[in-house]
Amino acid sequence: MIRTRGWGIGAACSSSVRGRPNEEHSQEWLCYGDGMLLTIDVGNSNTVLGVFRGEELIAHWRLTTARAQTVDEYGVLARNLFSFAGLDEKAISGVMISSVVPPVNWTLAEMSQRYLGKKALFVEPGVKTGMAVLVDNPMEVGADRIVNGVAAFHLYGGPCIVIDFGTAITFDVISARCEYLGGVIAPGIGIASEALFSRAARLPRVEIKDPGKVIGTNTVTHMQAGLYYGAVDMVDGMLARIKAELKSEANVVATGGQAGLVAKGTKQIQHVDEFLTLVGLRLIWEKNQHGEAAGVGSGRKLKVKS
Repeated sequence: MIRTRGWGIGAACSSSVRGRPNEEHSQEWLCYGDGMLLTIDVGNSNTVLGVFRGEELIAHWRLTTARAQTVDEYGVLARNLFSFAGLDEKAISGVMISSVVPPVNWTLAEMSQRYLGKKALFVEPGVKTGMAVLVDNPMEVGADRIVNGVAAFHLYGGPCIVIDFGTAITFDVISARCEYLGGVIAPGIGIASEALFSRAARLPRVEIKDPGKVIGTNTVTHMQAGLYYGAVDMVDGMLARIKAELKSEANVVATGGQAGLVAKGTKQIQHVDEFLTLVGLRLIWEKNQHGEAAGVGSGRKLKVKS
C-alpha cells in the first residue's frame, strides 16, 4: 500500500425543491425517513447541502457561506430546509462535511450534534478516501479537491481532470490508479470581474455571460468578452498543457457554479456534474462506515429526486 502523509487511503479506491410537495407526493417524500445522509460542502462563497437516501440525492440546496452564523441559526435553517422539502430531520443517520472555511467547522459540528443528534464526520487527515495523495504536502490540499477527485474517478474512471469553478478555478489531476497527482489554482471569474470593477474607476459590474462575439461594441460587452472568452481559452489551454505532461488523454469533468456556462465554450470539457462534490462526500462516508470501496469506476450516474 502506498503511504501518504495526512490523508488516509483506506480501501481501494438556490434550492432544488421548487415548492412544497403537494398531497400526492408528500407521502413519497416522507417515506425516505430511514437512513438518510446529510452532506455539506462549505466553500469560500457558497455552501451546498444534499440529502441522500442510498445513492439517490433526494434534496439539495445552495446557500451563501455565512462565517458569522451561530449554531442555533444554522440549526433553525437546516430544520426549515428539511421541513420545506418534506423531510424529517430525525431520520438523518449521518452527517458528512467538507469545508475549506475553518471558522465554520466547529459551528457545523455543534449544530449537527445539537439539532440532528449526530456527530459530523469531516473530510480531514486520517479519514479514509481510497485515494493516495502524491504531492509535497498532502495537508495543503483542500478537502473539496480530494472529494471531487474521489467522485470523478468513481463516476468517470481515470485518468481524469476535475475543474471546479468556484471562488478560484481549480484543476485536479487523478491518475488511472486513483492517485491525486496535483493540480492548478487560478483566479475565479468572479474575482476577475470584481477586480476590474474595484480597480478601474469607470468600469461597471457586469453579468458574467457569453456576449456572443469576441469584439464588443460597448464597455459591458468588452468586459463580458474578456471575462468569458478569457476563462474559456484559459481552461482549454491549461487542459492541453496538463495532458501534455500526463502524456495521455484524460476524462475532463467540470463542477461548480459556472461550470455549465464555461463548458459550453470549451473544446475539452466532456462532463458537467453539478453534484460531484456531494457524491464524493457520500462515497467517502461509505468507505468510513463499511471500510470498502463503493464501485470505483463503475460509471453509475447519480439519481436525483426531482
